[in-house]
Amino acid sequence: MMRSLPVNPSSDQSSIRACYMRGGTSKGVFFLAEDLPSDPVVRDQLLLRVMGSPDAYGKQIDGMGGATSSTSKVVIISKSNRADSDVDYLFGQVSVQEPTIDWSGNCGNLTAAVGPFAIHRGLVMTDANPTRSVRIWQANISKSIVAHVPILEGQVVEDGDFELDGVTFPAAEIRLEFIDPSGSEEQGLLPTGNLIDILQVPGIGPVQATLITAGNPTVVIDASSLGLKGTEMQADFHANSELLERCERIRALGAVVMGLAANTEQATKSRPATPKLAFVSRPQDYTSSAGKKVHAKDIDLTARILSMGALHHALTGTGAIALAVAGALPGTLVYNCIASAQDGTEPVNSEQIRLGHPSGILNVGAIAGIREGQWEVTKALVSRSARRLMDGQVYVPKRLHR
Repeated sequence: MMRSLPVNPSSDQSSIRACYMRGGTSKGVFFLAEDLPSDPVVRDQLLLRVMGSPDAYGKQIDGMGGATSSTSKVVIISKSNRADSDVDYLFGQVSVQEPTIDWSGNCGNLTAAVGPFAIHRGLVMTDANPTRSVRIWQANISKSIVAHVPILEGQVVEDGDFELDGVTFPAAEIRLEFIDPSGSEEQGLLPTGNLIDILQVPGIGPVQATLITAGNPTVVIDASSLGLKGTEMQADFHANSELLERCERIRALGAVVMGLAANTEQATKSRPATPKLAFVSRPQDYTSSAGKKVHAKDIDLTARILSMGALHHALTGTGAIALAVAGALPGTLVYNCIASAQDGTEPVNSEQIRLGHPSGILNVGAIAGIREGQWEVTKALVSRSARRLMDGQVYVPKRLHR
């Protein structure tokens, strides 16, 4: 009787060099652009298979994805041809259950890992200085970011004492500067020109919203617009499909009003990653997802944000930037909410805003001023951390299943 021969595991799979990294409260698979197909359609098919999407079971078992919006992400890095940048950074939000990669926005959390990855791969050289400032061109949104990466003896420092709520273990601090984080010249910081808009949401009615483009386009509403306290956690959302559907209706209409989608159907199907939907409320006492007590006196704003149709376990980095920038503009929902909690006794200090989120507290800041009668935000600031989790090869079947 003839026995079947074992199959060579490399004969029907392709290998691609990749690095699996944590950045802030997210994880993603990092690639050099030169290691991927140049055709965007072929590239996206490959990346979907790398991540294990689309997965009708919602688990991404047969790929690198972690079955959440925070862990289903890809990053493509290349050496920049721009005189003002060291590297170009392209971010893709990979849908878990749909065959979609949304390239419309940035990931502020994974931005923290871009500088270290560029140094690890030799795209950026180091010297004897204890910090290497990596100039990043964010290709999705055409914005500049500077990452200040700690260095020791020419190598990236990854271990440290910086604690980030939403990440279990401490690590080295990476300071991020988002330069001129507002939208494009066409769209602007406030796409409608208003500090507050009234969205006439079908089935819901009028909803006050601040529509802002900073970091990523973001729709900010008051928690009470959803009948919420503002201290809700993931479990409160994930079992409530009706609440999630209402959130998507508001987000999708916000996308249309901001000029990001032709209609709400297109916003839901083709642009699920941006704009984000955030809801805010006055400082409140609550217990974080790790059991830590968050006290109202220690925060300036209670904030929650949805990402890819689910409540984020902390805050998206770009969402935090959007909230910080909104907090710098008198008359926005964010500014008004912070000011009301301070009884209007002094202006909001936008350079240091403490955001209370599901995992704890995040400090962010924005520097703003008036130029030629218009608000201008020159810089937004936030600290994160990053670490390599795996560096090697990812394997993809040569026969890509549809």
